[in-house]
Amino acid sequence: MTTATLAQPVNLRQLLESGWKSKSVKQEIRDNFLRKLAEGEVLYPGIVGYENTVIPEINIALLSGHDMLYLGEKGQAKSRLMRGLVEFLDEEIPYLDIPESPFHEDPLNPLSQVAKDCLATRPAEDVPIKWWHRDDRYAERLAPGTKFADIIGEIDPAKLVGGTSMSTESSLHFGLIPRLHRGIFAINELPELDELVQVGLFNILEERDVQIRGFPVRFDVDVLILFSANPSTFNRSGKVIPQLKDRIGSMIQTHYPNERHLGIQIMEQEADIDLGGDYPVTIPYFMKEICEQITIQARRSKYVDQQSGVSARFSMANYRTMVSSARQRGVLLGEKPSVPRISDLAHLYTSSLGKLELDLMGSHQMTERQVLDSIIADAIRIVFDEYVTRHGLEEIAQIFGKGVRIEVGDLIPSAQYAERLKHVPAAWQKAFEINAAGDAAVRASCVEFILAGMYAMEHISRSQEHGHTSYET
Repeated sequence: MTTATLAQPVNLRQLLESGWKSKSVKQEIRDNFLRKLAEGEVLYPGIVGYENTVIPEINIALLSGHDMLYLGEKGQAKSRLMRGLVEFLDEEIPYLDIPESPFHEDPLNPLSQVAKDCLATRPAEDVPIKWWHRDDRYAERLAPGTKFADIIGEIDPAKLVGGTSMSTESSLHFGLIPRLHRGIFAINELPELDELVQVGLFNILEERDVQIRGFPVRFDVDVLILFSANPSTFNRSGKVIPQLKDRIGSMIQTHYPNERHLGIQIMEQEADIDLGGDYPVTIPYFMKEICEQITIQARRSKYVDQQSGVSARFSMANYRTMVSSARQRGVLLGEKPSVPRISDLAHLYTSSLGKLELDLMGSHQMTERQVLDSIIADAIRIVFDEYVTRHGLEEIAQIFGKGVRIEVGDLIPSAQYAERLKHVPAAWQKAFEINAAGDAAVRASCVEFILAGMYAMEHISRSQEHGHTSYET
């Protein structure tokens, strides 16, 4: 037990003598937000690419004391942003330690009748106080399947059988929102919430009042309520009742990264892969660019359902697969470090197809694999075109006019690439300017990038068989 814990008040008299003041949860968040802002603290750790768009809107909503709706497609950090608001709560707050009360009661502003009776009949030194940590003051619920009783409450039949009168407060079973009194509650996928529950919610948002089956006592619940939704369902008529929409204070619109380098930063941060250890992996930057560009192309593809979106988890899963394929090669062939190549992308089917909602109408009977192959080819072509402009690689294409044939594969040793290029003209040295390194594995990765890029630009042809790929005129 720490000294700070020992010094905390343990009864109501000590709490009153300490000078502690009661605050609403929104006032508490506002005060802590303003302090962090004034002191220059990082407000939303790990959030990338929202500095000039989403973050300012959240800040203003917090200062306004608004309940919020986060509107965006999947994989846009909506849940992470909601959970991050916990950091604007006090580290701990006091509550009345009354087992009969279903709430974490404010010692100066009790909610339930049992707590009010306790304060009216006991001296302050006999009213015990406990402390509630901010990590426990947040809860979230997925809307599909959620019932009124789950988040608002219901008459408890067991209590009625035990003799409790239906006209008393003690006959009620409270749901998640009342039990989060003085905390934060979030509902994901709001449009999938039953209409009856939505009606109960707009009453809470408007009056901060919980009414269960016409029970005559009003419960002035103090809670910050957050929602998330996908635009395709939120904007569909009848999915969210107008009264509830009208009572949500601020709508925060999220988005995918506006620039590729931000997507790469998110991909690396969230994938959280240890590239060291006994079998280290070194990743050329152009392979990271291709991995993120695949996601960008999927978000543009007419064969992908864009209303569903393409999550950042798509990039993360593909990045992990690419690294794992390279690491497997490193273990099998004894290469340290191992370096991802274009041929490692052949394994992306496993990590990609389950995360894409395809719209194959009018696709001329394209299969899911063909759609993904097209997306990957477009990504390679776009990144390669940038490097052609930067490094002047046109000369290499001319080599293939002399009948050169080069075979590559994810399990071909890197040393064999150097051997195969030994009798190729010096123009190939241009390829190694892309990632300046003398390591054979890095140079092998550069070779595959050039070959795949020239194929994507239709300078050379390609044939594939048994896991090996051959490039030639």
